Amino acid sequence: MLDLIWLLPTFPLLGFLILALSEGRLNKNIAGWVGAGSVGLSFVVAALAAMAFLGSGLESHTVSLWTWMSVAGFDPGWHLYLDGLSLVMVLVITGVGFLIHVYSTGYMADDPDFARFFCYMNLFVFAMLLLVLGDNLLLLYLGWEGVGLCSYLLIGFWYDDPGNGYAARKAFVVTRVGDTAMAIGLFLLFVQLGTLNIQELLHAAELEWAAGSTLPAITALLLLGGAVGKSAQLPLQTWLPDAMAGPTPISALIHAATMVTAGVYLIARTHVLFELAPDVQILVAWVGLTTLLMAGFTAMTQSDIKRILAFSTVSQIGYMFLGLGVGAWSGAIFHLMTHAFFKALLFLGAGAVILSLHHEQDIFRMGGKRRQLPVGFLCFLIGGLALTAFPYTSGYFSKDEILLAALEVEGPGFWLWLGGVVGAFFTGIYTFRLFFVVFFGRSRAHHDATEVKGMNIVLPLGVLMVLSLLGGWIPVPLDAVFGHHAGEHHVSALLHGVMIAAPLAGIAISYLIYGTGALPAERIMALPGARALHRFWHSGWGMDRLYDALFVHPFLWLARVNAKDVIDAFYNGLASLSRAGHLLIVRSQTGYLRWYALSMAAGLVLLVTVGMLL
Repeated sequence: MLDLIWLLPTFPLLGFLILALSEGRLNKNIAGWVGAGSVGLSFVVAALAAMAFLGSGLESHTVSLWTWMSVAGFDPGWHLYLDGLSLVMVLVITGVGFLIHVYSTGYMADDPDFARFFCYMNLFVFAMLLLVLGDNLLLLYLGWEGVGLCSYLLIGFWYDDPGNGYAARKAFVVTRVGDTAMAIGLFLLFVQLGTLNIQELLHAAELEWAAGSTLPAITALLLLGGAVGKSAQLPLQTWLPDAMAGPTPISALIHAATMVTAGVYLIARTHVLFELAPDVQILVAWVGLTTLLMAGFTAMTQSDIKRILAFSTVSQIGYMFLGLGVGAWSGAIFHLMTHAFFKALLFLGAGAVILSLHHEQDIFRMGGKRRQLPVGFLCFLIGGLALTAFPYTSGYFSKDEILLAALEVEGPGFWLWLGGVVGAFFTGIYTFRLFFVVFFGRSRAHHDATEVKGMNIVLPLGVLMVLSLLGGWIPVPLDAVFGHHAGEHHVSALLHGVMIAAPLAGIAISYLIYGTGALPAERIMALPGARALHRFWHSGWGMDRLYDALFVHPFLWLARVNAKDVIDAFYNGLASLSRAGHLLIVRSQTGYLRWYALSMAAGLVLLVTVGMLL
């Protein structure tokens, strides 16, 4: 079965080709079966491959398909590499991806571009599987750029709205900054180590580079640049909240469960390079901590249901980066998996609520919806508990692993742990702020709301609820990948109790403010500086304004100054000069023999004179 893992990306690729070549002429039922069915078949292959791999006792397995190119000793191939890390990723991509595809057959049923939607979705799943299965960094980079292209297509799916097009372009441009850094990193790795095969490269790096030396630090920094772009971490996090312009299933698939975790996968896959660059590895932790705190504060001020979840995603990926930075490699990937469960549940639950309320997304125009929308209520209750790391939900186990590992890091470990605990506290506040505002209190609008029905919507939500509750008990086979067991920690019961109590305290405060009104939000906003701070956090800490001032406005100014294109003016001048010379030559061609004879004689005299003078 392991030799058939090439079928994993093949099924979604075939689905994409069928939908693309049919040019939207397929019946919606057939298009839905092709789109969702192709990913479902990939999940079946992934499940069978998982059973075969785990039962084989192997640490890895490679399937060689063909050589991509062979130039001067550089011969990257289409080779698929399966180990514990890629196995977890393909199960998440195909499993959660299949549930989202099934949900989408109901959510997008009335959209005239139904087939185009699934065409893009299948292409995305193909690219993502290529990214995590490629045994060399060039094949990984092909998948990396593929998911970037699909992200652009899906964010701007409803392209009639100029705002959607702007959000798609913003995502594409911002992530290209990180992708450029990553590409330079790949060039440097090949020049220095002579290969892009991941396992050979990591082995060569261990042999040739000393820990703490310059080259591993530079390459790790460049790879970190690619990771922060794709995973929306500081300073390239600004694109993801605007990406909520796409259909809600896109938010669940790309911006919660798969694509934005590609940066986490990249760092985990190349963890040896980061271990050789300890300063860069601890920088990964600080980037994650800073991002998770900034995004958590911002989430508390948002009113759009999808933007709250978007900033929550940025924050939770920050926890994954924190785990990577403190060496909790398995914990970070474990949190990647559990996050895929509960964040997909929350986004799909948000989609059901939005559909039920006639595409309303402002939480302050909802209220009291728990009786009208019982399924949505359960989605947000279970997903919210997992997100806040409520004891024994899936998020509890994975976040617990990261924070415990942070506490054991020498030097800044305590501060990293404390920042993570503070982030967990604010996670409890913003998560249950959304929950209480939407489902409790009085109904503020849409009093006639009726819940969306259909098994293709309800069934995926039910499965994700179970995974969000119990997914923390799923073992992840990562010991052979990272070389140690990540589950043994020795910390005091007091500190462990603080970790559990922090999110619960956040939930309690949210209940007092938004559940009972015992601590009115208006009273808090009346405090000195509260409104200014609210505006600052709501703006995403002014990062968009900063980038507009540093990059966007200067670029637009240069575009206006150069409206007539100075560079082209130079080349246009050369072309005009060439045309003028051509006209002079044309005028010399009179067709008179005597003129030609005189010209030749004059030329000969000129040549002889010059020769005599020289």
